[in-house]
This record gives sequence, C-alpha cells and structure tokens, in this order.
Amino acid sequence: MKVLIDTNIALDFLLIRNPFYASSVAILAMADKELITCYISASAITDIFYLSQKKLGKNPAKEALKKLLQVFKPAAVTASHIYEALDLEWEDFEDSVQYVVGENFPVNYVVTRNINDYASGSIPAVTPEQFIQVIATDA
Repeated sequence: MKVLIDTNIALDFLLIRNPFYASSVAILAMADKELITCYISASAITDIFYLSQKKLGKNPAKEALKKLLQVFKPAAVTASHIYEALDLEWEDFEDSVQYVVGENFPVNYVVTRNINDYASGSIPAVTPEQFIQVIATDA
C-alpha cells in the first residue's frame, strides 16, 4: 500500500508535537517495517526542513530529516504537477501540489490532519488515526 504523507504529519514526528506525535510514530513504524510505503512530495521536504530548523537549529534539522527520509521516500514534483495543481484552484496550493503528486504516483491514501483540504480529490484523505485503523482492519 502506498501513502502520501502530508507535511503536518512529518512535522508532528520531527518536532515531537503532542498530542499528534504518537500517531506519527505509529505510521513511521509501519513504514519502517515495510507494511506500507510512504512518500512525501519533494516540494514539502523544503517546507519541512525550513520549519524544523527554526525550532531545532540547522544541523539537528538536517540530521532529523535524513533519518525521516530513510523511511519516507521523496516523490518528485514535476512542472506538469505544478500546472495541474494550479488548475485545481484549491484554497491551499501546497495541498494541491501534494495531491497531484499522489494522484500521478498513484497512492492509495493521503495521510493528513487536514482532511477537508483534500475533500474534492479522488484519493481518500484520512487522519493518521483513521489510517492506523485501516491498516489494523486490513491485517
């Protein structure tokens, strides 16, 4: 099963943001055990680094991101993805780019805490807790 991880889930893990940290750890563990394949859009990685380094500092943020990327794989963002995302006219452009990347990949789910941002898409958007429940049901 392939999933696209939204920026906020990666930040929950890297920055140990409670009460969301535990569910992000559970998803990371599933990916580490190769129960699922997790992707993060390449464009989100720069945002994740920028926000992490503000809190952790530059070098600790780089090291944390390197560890994260051992488990979560970068998904390339192409020029056509950007144009497709612009045509979506979604409220949040970052989400539209991530969605288009996931759609073209394709992924089975987008895991996010902002499921309403993906409501008009065809890929199911689920919270980390909902996703963990899906995996538990499928197992």
